[in-house]
Amino acid sequence: MKKIFFRITTPLAFVVMAFSACTKMNDIGVLNTSGYTDTSSALKDVGNGGFIGVAIDFPAMVTNSTYSTVVKRDFNQVTFGNLMKHSSIVKDNGTMDFTNTDALVASVGSMDIFGHTLGWHSQQNTTWLKSYSGLVVPAAIELATNPSFESGLTGWSIFNTNGATIAASTATGDAKTGTGCMKVVNPTAQTGNQWKVQVSSAAFATTSGKQYVISYWVKAASAGGSIRLSTGPTSAQYQGDQPIGTAWQQVSWTITASLTSMTFLFDMGQAANTYFIDDVSVKEVVPVPAGSAIAAKLDTALGTYITTMVNRYKTKVKAWDVINELLDDNGNLRNNANTTAAANVLVWSHYLGRDYALKAFNYAKAADPSALLFINDYNLEAKPAKLDSLIAMVAELKGRGAKIDGIGTQMHITRNTSLNDIDKMFIKLAATGLKVHVSELDVRINPSVVSGYILTPLEQNYQAQIYSYLVKSYLKNVPKAQQYGITVWGLTDDSSWLYNSGKDFPLMYNADYSKKQAYAAVLQALKGL
Repeated sequence: MKKIFFRITTPLAFVVMAFSACTKMNDIGVLNTSGYTDTSSALKDVGNGGFIGVAIDFPAMVTNSTYSTVVKRDFNQVTFGNLMKHSSIVKDNGTMDFTNTDALVASVGSMDIFGHTLGWHSQQNTTWLKSYSGLVVPAAIELATNPSFESGLTGWSIFNTNGATIAASTATGDAKTGTGCMKVVNPTAQTGNQWKVQVSSAAFATTSGKQYVISYWVKAASAGGSIRLSTGPTSAQYQGDQPIGTAWQQVSWTITASLTSMTFLFDMGQAANTYFIDDVSVKEVVPVPAGSAIAAKLDTALGTYITTMVNRYKTKVKAWDVINELLDDNGNLRNNANTTAAANVLVWSHYLGRDYALKAFNYAKAADPSALLFINDYNLEAKPAKLDSLIAMVAELKGRGAKIDGIGTQMHITRNTSLNDIDKMFIKLAATGLKVHVSELDVRINPSVVSGYILTPLEQNYQAQIYSYLVKSYLKNVPKAQQYGITVWGLTDDSSWLYNSGKDFPLMYNADYSKKQAYAAVLQALKGL
């Protein structure tokens, strides 16, 4: 535990409660235990460090007049928490639906909008991306009619018998699955003439030049059986004779279609035997694309999304998070191995490599050359190696021609975050000469999820001082010309992604929209007090 200095002007019980809520507290010097009470001004009216923004939600901004009034009263910029992300726009068939996003844009009136985010590995419609790119090959459609003979021989045609008996069977033990199969009793060997006992499938649609795989399960009553497939109705292709034993075996044959409609035939005249056939299948062969083909498709998808979004909102959005969370916590470029897999995750850089970020910035610049373009990441205050890697990556990308105007540091911090590390981060970011954006600020006050935690006035006070310190450090360590602004990641505690069913209170407003000490602390820090 770091050494802590107190000026105690409140009962000792409150101090004890503050200690009991966590195992570590920051050395913030003298506690302002008299509290922060000045909430008389709107943050936007005193902000001297660029924009004072807030992340907003849909439909609250559109339908809740109290919510929207507070947003417009106190802030001069908004970031959409979700509605500019891929998963909120792109549908499973690849079309884009802007209905809710357009409504949210309209709801903010003349307020500035910060675009978040054009390229991120999470919150994407991966169903579309994986299908479009070929990462997931769609299941081929079954083309066979009555393939398991559950409807007798419906859809099948007997062409030749020459003394054989061909019928559907539901006798116990005859079928491989279900209750039905086809049973062929051939009493006479027709040596060299498989075609003399023959059953044809129904016709199925094909595309000339494409491949199709025909498969089926078969067994014989005794050893020494023989079967083959052939195609119809013209330009026949022939499979080689297949030896058949008494155990179920699957036989597959791949053909190349030469017609727009084809059939296939079971030929069983070669050997005298009783044959049982079940679970027939005909499916188009869907090729698995090569890695280069997948990358090319993902590049197209990335470019289409970025270009469409930037063009659609360029009159309202003057700055964008082009790339979000490019690196892991060790400063390595993300790939499938170092990124947690989830249903909505697709790691662009796994397939596009270091070109991913360059491509994204180039697409955004082409769509709106006047927009400010940012790269955004988290834990930069807590992971020096990640911070250094991000700064090096920005230098590399700029050296390759990327237009990068600023760096966003998310700042999802806690009461335990090192204040000294916050200072070091801002100093390093400022040294890049780029704009610096505190992009997603919140302060968890109960990060250890202490059971029964209560947000007492003293706890509010401690949280407020973390907010205050961060704002002061930003204004002190980032030159004025580089201060793009500070965005708080949500309005009321109960709407925060960190609320955790009432176990934490990371934002500046209570659930009833009343201002917490954190609001007053930010206001005071912006005033230079």
